[in-house]
Parts: sequence; C-alpha cells; structure tokens
Amino acid sequence: MKTTVLERFLRYVQIDTQSDPASDRFPSTAKQRNLSALLVEELLAMGVMDAELDENGYVYATVPAKNTSKDVPAICFCSHVDTSPDVSGAGVKPLLHRNWDGSDIVLPDDPTQVLRVGEMPGLAQQIGHDLITASGRTLLGADNKAGVAEIMAAVEYLITHSELAHGPIKILFTPDEEVGRGTEKVNLKRLGADFAYTVDGEAVGTMEDETFSADGARITIQGVSTHPGYAFGKLENALKIAGDIISSLPKNRLSPETTAGREGFIHPVAMEGIQEVATIDFILRDFTDEGLLEKQQILKEIMDQVLVHYPGSTASLVVTEQYRNMKQILAEFPQVVEYAKMAMERSGLEPILRSIRGGTDGSRLSFMGLPCPNIFAGEHAFHSRLEWVSLQDMEKAVEVIVNLCQVWEEKS
Repeated sequence: MKTTVLERFLRYVQIDTQSDPASDRFPSTAKQRNLSALLVEELLAMGVMDAELDENGYVYATVPAKNTSKDVPAICFCSHVDTSPDVSGAGVKPLLHRNWDGSDIVLPDDPTQVLRVGEMPGLAQQIGHDLITASGRTLLGADNKAGVAEIMAAVEYLITHSELAHGPIKILFTPDEEVGRGTEKVNLKRLGADFAYTVDGEAVGTMEDETFSADGARITIQGVSTHPGYAFGKLENALKIAGDIISSLPKNRLSPETTAGREGFIHPVAMEGIQEVATIDFILRDFTDEGLLEKQQILKEIMDQVLVHYPGSTASLVVTEQYRNMKQILAEFPQVVEYAKMAMERSGLEPILRSIRGGTDGSRLSFMGLPCPNIFAGEHAFHSRLEWVSLQDMEKAVEVIVNLCQVWEEKS
C-alpha cells in the first residue's frame, strides 16, 4: 500500500503544538491551531468538503459512504494534535534512519541521547525498518502526530481508490489531550459518529480496550499558626503535617514506581501552603471502581492517623472523579474490538489486546456515548527526547484503518 504517511508526518512534527497544563485558555496554546488549520486545508484539497476547524480547536470532517447500499454505522478515527509539555516541541528536526541495522542511534544535537537496543523496549524488532527520531534536543511528536498522519493518509487512500466500499467515515482531531482536556469541548452531535477509534497506541498490532479508572484527591490541612518565637506547645505547622502524610504512604506498594500490570496506586502530584494551611493533590488509579474506593479509604486512614498527633488541627479529603475504565462501555459493544482485530489480521498482524495504565480520549468519549478503543500508531518512548517511530509501522497502521472501514461495511 503506497501512502503519503511519511511526507505528512515529517511536515507535521515540525509544527510546534505543545499544550500547557497551566493555561486557563482552550485550547491551552494557540499554536495548536496552526496544525489543525493545515489539516483542514489538506482535507478540503482532498475533496472532504465539510472539513471544519471550530472555535475550540477541534477538526471535524466526513468521508461519505461509497459503493454500498447498506446502513453502515458512522465510524470515527481520532488523534490529538498537541504534544507533551514534558519536553520541548519547538524546532523539531526529524531524522530518517533508512534500513536501520541495529546499531546504536546517537542523536546528533545531543550525543548523550542514544537509542540502544538493550534499553528500548520494542527496538530489537525494528532491524531493517526505516526509523524516525528527533535530533536530540526535542521530542519527536510521534505522540500523536503519527496517528494524525496515519489518519490523513488513510483518508487520502480511501478517496483515491474508488473501488473500495465503506460506510461514512468521521474524522476528529482534538487539542489538549496531553493535559487531560482533549474531549472537554468536543461536539459529538457535530461529529455524528456511532463508534470510534483513537489512533494513539504503541507497538504495531496492539489495541487497548481497557484503561485505568481515575480519581483526583485533595487533602486540605488547617494547622495552628502562631509566632514562631512563642510557638512552644501551640504551633501545629500545616506544612509539616502534609509532609507526615506523604511520608506515611506505603513505601513498597501502591505507588507508580512499585506497581505494574493491573496494580493501581496512590500518587501525590503537588503540594503547596504555608504554616497555617496546606494542600496535597493526589491521583488515584485502579482498573476497578472497587479498587479506587479502597485507595480512597487508605488515604483517609493515613490522614486520620497523622492528625491524631496534631489535636488542634483539622484536615479534609475531597475526591473528584476524573475518568472511568472504558472496558465498562466497550463490553456492551464487542463488535468494535472484534472488527479491529479482523482488520489487523487482514494486514498480516496478530492482534494484541492490552490494558492502558493511564487514560485516553477514548476513555472519555466512551462514557460520553461514543464507544472508542485505542489502536496502535507505532509510537515509542513518547514524552522523551528518545521518541521514535517506524515508517513501516505507520504504513501498517494506515492499512489497518483502511481495512477497518471495509470490515464495518461488510459486517453491516
């Protein structure tokens, strides 16, 4: 399958679209619109006549049904245009390493950044592939511009191959996924899809149909403040109480650094305050709602036990729901996952179902009424200067998208 995915990807990653978690705007950075506007221009040039960039930075488009008289559900493919705030996305210089021979890849702008087979999961399987990296000072942006380029290349392929049969195909490009706001202002009525797939996964052939369930938790501590020169027997420093709570968290379990697989965790992410009042923000993660409740209870018990030693102080715990395991929704629509497996098998791949130790736009979309698993885009080492992607894996993702459109038509 000949596609334009390489040319598109190399162009897209050079457009800085880094999002900003500290911003109160939406999208969080105006520069995300630069890529989104370009995508609309390119879609219109392909003949996708309803391509539109809305006021909130979302791109919507439709490839009409073709060569079918069936009532085929409208299927959406979704990727996000923003890149992670963790590493600079400005001045990306993509490098193409043709027919990689398995030797170390030293990134030229910072020779301390080296891709080594022994240190990079999945890299050993890429010998002979054409790998794309950044130059050492920025991330690459494969997360998720690989997905964007793959969807765009698939759209072009569907349009230019008039012999293919498929139902209506919806396209959605979102801002601010990396700061947890990717679906905050999405207009599902405008989108008009029945089912969806995010194209934002890792290794070729993988698909995620399960995510963490997630809560945020905030402990607010009201200490006893007084002049430190006259504090004997009176002062109860809220900052020290906060420190005691954090130090009382389990040391060998229930943290991101001590858990794997289906184990959840309690993770402090921010603390601020003065001696009178302090707050600690946590994220709670588990694959089941029951597991989340257990972690809430553990955190409350720790808080209460610490407060016993500070009789003049008080503390409160407030838990806020963030997202839920999309498996709860996808289990009601097994065909969404099964058809994706069939599309991968047609592409010569063995489908690998995985659970995400995190969340995706698909998690939120599923609970908003749009069942949405995540299929591979070929991204690796994302959120780092060692990020890489294989051209052959991106080509395979395009093929899977095209096959998936045909499977839905055949099965309708």
